[in-house]
Amino acid sequence: MKIIGLTGGIGSGKSTVCRIFEVLNVPVFYADNEAKALYESEEVVASVTRLLGHEVLNEAGKIDRKKMAAIIFEDGEKLLQIQQLIHPLVKKRFEEWKEDYQKQALYCIREAAILIESGAYKDCDKIIVVSAPEEIRIQRVMLRDKVSRQEVLSRMAHQIQESERLEYADFIINNDGKQPLIRQVMKIHHQLLADF
Repeated sequence: MKIIGLTGGIGSGKSTVCRIFEVLNVPVFYADNEAKALYESEEVVASVTRLLGHEVLNEAGKIDRKKMAAIIFEDGEKLLQIQQLIHPLVKKRFEEWKEDYQKQALYCIREAAILIESGAYKDCDKIIVVSAPEEIRIQRVMLRDKVSRQEVLSRMAHQIQESERLEYADFIINNDGKQPLIRQVMKIHHQLLADF
């Protein structure tokens, strides 16, 4: 089974594109969702608390992701430490997940916001980049996460530039709201199937 990496900047519409692939019966591994789930484990809570202090915990002793984001997006070193903790665990989960689909599909999608930055792109056969104009992305994230423009810009500052991300792309999906997503996904899907 081939591994197709799918990435894009925050607010680009990666999840929407992934849902279209799922309708086509393509298995999708959501790395970002897996990372969020890992923050629930006692082992990860303990490690994050050691790195960032008890102020990242809520009253129930769970990680408050907003508090954590406020700390790591202001401190590049702490962000790196958290990534070094989480990325190997997500990779292990992906390897386990992939085994379940090995004989069911010709290819799977490995979705990750920081596919390039984490180095996970090296394990992929092809890369799809979902692209959208920066202002559209900012508005989407403000609406989705109920955060300020400044908070969105702070998160964006910790992702690679769009131009750099596009250098890794084998396929580009333009999610500017003008070009139909389904048509773009179908074209890539047929090209990928033709490669087998």
